[in-house]
Amino acid sequence: MMKETVPAADGIMQEEARPLLAIDIIEQLHRQFAILSGGRGKDCIPIITFPEFSAFGDVSEEDFLKVVTYLTSVPSQDAASLGFIVIADRRRDKWSSVKSFLARIAGAFPGGNLQQVLVLRPSRLLQRAIADIGIRLHRDDLKTKVVMLSSLNDLHGHVDKAQLTQDFGGTLEYCHSQWIHHRTAIESFAVTVRSADQILQDFAADLSQIQLSDDVQSAKDLLDGQTEKYDKMKDELDLAMKQGTTLLSSIKEQATKSASYKLNPDEEENLTTVESLLAQLEGTHSAFEELWLKNRLKLEQCLDLRIFERDYREVKASLDGLMEEQAGFSDCGGCVDQAERLLRDLRALDERAQETLETAHRLASRGDQLIQSDHYAADSVRATCAELRRVCDDFTNGAKRKHGLLTKSLQIHQLINEVNHWCEAGVYLLASQAVDRCQSPEGAETVLEEIRQFLETSGGDQLSSLKDMHDQYEVILTAEVKAVVQKALRRLEDVQEMFEKRQASLRRLSAKLARPVQPVTPRPESLPKCCSPQPSGTAGPPPNRRGSENSGSPKQSADGDLSKKKNARKPKGSIKIEVMLEASQGGSNHALVTNETEESLLSRRRHILKEMIETERLYVEELQSIIEGYAVELENTELSHLVPSALEDKKEVLFGNLSEIYEFHNRTFLKELENCVENPELVGTCFLKRKEDLQIYERYCQNKPRSEALWRQYGDSAFFQECQKKLDHKLSLDAYLLKPVQRITKYQLMLREMLKCSENSEGAAELEDALATVLDIIKSVNDSMHQIAITGFEGDLSELGRLLMQGSFSVWTDRKKGHSKVKDLARFKPMQRHLFLYSKLLLFCKRREEPSDGREKSPSYSFKHSLKMSAVGITENVKGDPKKFEVWYNGREEVYIIQAPSMEVKNSWVTEIRKVLTGQLEACREARQLHQRINDGVYHSSINTSNSKNGGRVSPKQPHSRTPDPEAGTRGRSLSPVQNQNQRGGWRHRHQSPMDTEDSATVPSSADELSNSSEAEEETNEKNEEHGRFLAQLKHQVRSPQDLPLEPGELVRFLGEAENGQ
Repeated sequence: MMKETVPAADGIMQEEARPLLAIDIIEQLHRQFAILSGGRGKDCIPIITFPEFSAFGDVSEEDFLKVVTYLTSVPSQDAASLGFIVIADRRRDKWSSVKSFLARIAGAFPGGNLQQVLVLRPSRLLQRAIADIGIRLHRDDLKTKVVMLSSLNDLHGHVDKAQLTQDFGGTLEYCHSQWIHHRTAIESFAVTVRSADQILQDFAADLSQIQLSDDVQSAKDLLDGQTEKYDKMKDELDLAMKQGTTLLSSIKEQATKSASYKLNPDEEENLTTVESLLAQLEGTHSAFEELWLKNRLKLEQCLDLRIFERDYREVKASLDGLMEEQAGFSDCGGCVDQAERLLRDLRALDERAQETLETAHRLASRGDQLIQSDHYAADSVRATCAELRRVCDDFTNGAKRKHGLLTKSLQIHQLINEVNHWCEAGVYLLASQAVDRCQSPEGAETVLEEIRQFLETSGGDQLSSLKDMHDQYEVILTAEVKAVVQKALRRLEDVQEMFEKRQASLRRLSAKLARPVQPVTPRPESLPKCCSPQPSGTAGPPPNRRGSENSGSPKQSADGDLSKKKNARKPKGSIKIEVMLEASQGGSNHALVTNETEESLLSRRRHILKEMIETERLYVEELQSIIEGYAVELENTELSHLVPSALEDKKEVLFGNLSEIYEFHNRTFLKELENCVENPELVGTCFLKRKEDLQIYERYCQNKPRSEALWRQYGDSAFFQECQKKLDHKLSLDAYLLKPVQRITKYQLMLREMLKCSENSEGAAELEDALATVLDIIKSVNDSMHQIAITGFEGDLSELGRLLMQGSFSVWTDRKKGHSKVKDLARFKPMQRHLFLYSKLLLFCKRREEPSDGREKSPSYSFKHSLKMSAVGITENVKGDPKKFEVWYNGREEVYIIQAPSMEVKNSWVTEIRKVLTGQLEACREARQLHQRINDGVYHSSINTSNSKNGGRVSPKQPHSRTPDPEAGTRGRSLSPVQNQNQRGGWRHRHQSPMDTEDSATVPSSADELSNSSEAEEETNEKNEEHGRFLAQLKHQVRSPQDLPLEPGELVRFLGEAENGQ
């Protein structure tokens, strides 16, 4: 296309045809020994001019050929196909130079496209004659037509003056520097246009190979990255457009200055070339914009889709939880209270669910908007919206159904209660009617009237209502509720039957009493002895004349039994028995509900265990794929050329002890979990049994920073990309190297869920211990990650024992100088310190945030100072702030007031420090008792006397104590009090200064002496002013002087020396 319309532009664009550019020979062009002025000869043949150049002989053949080759490449193909005319000014040269020039010209145009050579021959007489003779002799040797011209007029006969520069007497305006500038600018612009076209192709190829991300963050990163690329490329295209526009204006500048100025053919070709290149660049720019808009829309839709899917998962999880919670509600309460409670809980659940339901509806509306915007995943979004609305409808309909069922259940239970109350009142009425009231017709009629009035209180209506409700809702009632309804109906029928029989008896009695017969009160013995108020009881016929009237029905026996005593209100004995029966039945119902709950809890435990086993299998498979797909492939010779040399010896750094973790889970832990399928309560035992094995995660997590640093350096290498492609993994290796860290935290979540549904069941204690074990491992891992960031500590951290606690605190210090305490200036302004508690040492460090490889800041801890735990004491409560506690050192020479961020943190630290100090105390006691038994023969009497009178405790008037070295007893020495005969079992002492008192060291006799409160501390400090100094009796085996357990300032009484003088 461009060859036909703009041949010159096409020539420049074809790098293979004309690779030589002006910038490549810029120095040779500036010498101006050959120019392309833009003039044309006959038939518009381009003219190449060789002006007068005195140093032409110094021009190398290579430079000459490059310049001539470049000048012949500038005109369009159509113009170049006509050939070239060469005009040379050699008026000041010799024939030898002319001859050499002609030879060079012949060699520079081997293709025969040189049409004519016009030479202004030497002007000196001798050289002109020689030139004439020479040209005649060598004319046949020249392959082209050479015309020797004597003057400029002769030249004007061959070439129009308008096509010649002023050097040759012409009128053509030509500026060589401007010509070079235009040529370099045009060629540079052509290269830019070609680069822009290549950029567009690369960008299109890059966009076509993009795989849409599966998560929100990746989709956002992808969109941001592509947008950044687009902005950068757009800036380059805009700059190129600006460059082309400026160049076009520069070419047109001469013509715009003068209306009479006409561009020469070369300038017109330049103008056409630039315009063509600009048009091509504009097309590239338009195509680039169109491509970007299309792909940006897709990337934005991808991001919208991932956000929609993420929100859907969150809402779906909330709805599933609400559905599960709703499903846990019983459709029918066991009693009124339970039904009311279920209704209240159901309403509360509905209220809590409203926000989630509104969120779900808003999310569905967002999905509709995505569909309406012609989203590429419209079908998937439509299905998701439908599922979301279905779940919302299911929850709403389920709530309505549950509410209706529970409301009907409540009505039934309320009616049952009313029936029971009516039955109790009726039985009480029958029992309270005295027999002597029925001896007269008036009394019998009165009793009958009372019964009629009572029966008018809707007893029959209740029966029919309860029957109707039972028949109407029989399908939805549970078996337990049906049994309760049937029982209430039977009871109601029994009571009604009792009333009917009582009424019949009273009517007969009223009729008999109407005759003149002396009324006789029946004796109690005549009543049946085995009668019972229970509806289901049976009784034999009574041994009296009215036995035929009272036999055959347990209700009649009950009636007789209820009226056994005259003129007295019977207690509700039968009613109480009935209530107790109902309570017992209710208890059985509760037991059944409990059994159902236990079954559902067992089902949940099995479900959780199943999920744990399935995820464990998947975890093992992923670990295996990492090891076989990456770690093993590092040693594969076929891929060795792809492995960076720096990774050859860094396999252990990159993968840590991943193989060890895989072997443990594959061979041991997975199988043990699978063995618990039928007995979920044993899962806690699995974790407790493998407590030590799970510590391997600590070493893995400690190595993780080194692994991540190595991955950031070499993660983009072709080796990892090839391995990922073979494994068909969507995520890179670094995502899979996070699996062990995620797995150890997943265990504690599953154990928590298991524990929630295992309360009061078998294995609950083991589950709690297992959860504590996993949490302890996670804490240990977390602490170890902080420990490796400690800098500046000269000792070996591994020798300090286990890291028990770590955390950041505000710290104030008190130090004692001379005989008075002087507060440091820092006390008024707290220091921020990160504390590390070991069993042997307490480290004070300063937390620093340091950038790591341009990523987020990672903390480091600069060591400041430390305290030996063997010389530490603790005050748990400090006035002014319940979150503060004190740690003091060397008898309160140094006091550190530590403020925790919360009471929970403070309590955990105080508890842990007390454990350390108590453990040291016990170790000292054991060592002291062991050494006491060894030296019992020497100091038996003295020690027994001291211990018996002091109760094994140090006198309360002793100064603050610090825990001695636990190894003191193992070095063959003992410190025991010297009995004072003048005092009753006390310590022998003399007056000393307060400073000496606080420096004295004693061993606490109990854990209570390891810590005290600030109030007790102040009181003790006041009393310490009167304390004396102890005299210590020491029996020491042969050791070095450093082994003596003495401090500067202590008094020692020398009792004797060994035979060797020590």
